Amino acid sequence: MTSDDLLVTCEHGGNQVPAAYRRLFAGRAAREALRSHRGWDPGAREVARAFARRTGAPLHEARTTRLLVELNRSLHHPRLFSEFCAPLSRIEREAVLARIYRPYRDGVEQAVRRQIAAGRRVLHLSVHSFTGIWQGEVRDLDIGLLYDPARSLERQVCAEWQARLRVSAPGLRVRRNRPYRGVSDGLVTYLRHRFSRFRYAGIELEVNNSLVASVGGTRQHTIDAVVASLQQALR
Repeated sequence: MTSDDLLVTCEHGGNQVPAAYRRLFAGRAAREALRSHRGWDPGAREVARAFARRTGAPLHEARTTRLLVELNRSLHHPRLFSEFCAPLSRIEREAVLARIYRPYRDGVEQAVRRQIAAGRRVLHLSVHSFTGIWQGEVRDLDIGLLYDPARSLERQVCAEWQARLRVSAPGLRVRRNRPYRGVSDGLVTYLRHRFSRFRYAGIELEVNNSLVASVGGTRQHTIDAVVASLQQALR
């Protein structure tokens, strides 16, 4: 695969709440959740945009908070809607899906389909960030590369990407299939079931949000290293 095959998405790029649903987030607990990593992936949008800008890859980004609807979960997932959406009726939830969820998910799927129809392969990079402390435990990694070990293209790209990062940014702790499993429910997993492993490879990039959530030299260094190392791995 090459950089020309790249398609970048960012499912948790913001914590915006459409006006019609602001009443759901009027309480203190909801406002605090919106500002936290529960409401969005701090820094992920900047990383995704850097990939798109430097490689010319198409970018699909979402700005609506995942506390309204979780774009990286399937329709059957029990946490598709957060507890703050409990007041919504079934009809109102369907309206959220029609307005926010389906346009985003369908748009990404159609982009993959068009690229494959044009005779090209697709390397789908779904960009996320994670909190360095979860349930009181410190996560001992800076970069996570999530993939399906049964899909050789994904396995090969992640192995080469990790090797390049170890050389260009030896201070970054890079792990594969951490802090989450690469085959867990998500947009990438859904698309794997829709497209051949020979035409579609899906990788989720997870970056510790302490490295990319605020402006500064550390953030720029991390973004530069992550983007450049993937470009090198795809040459």
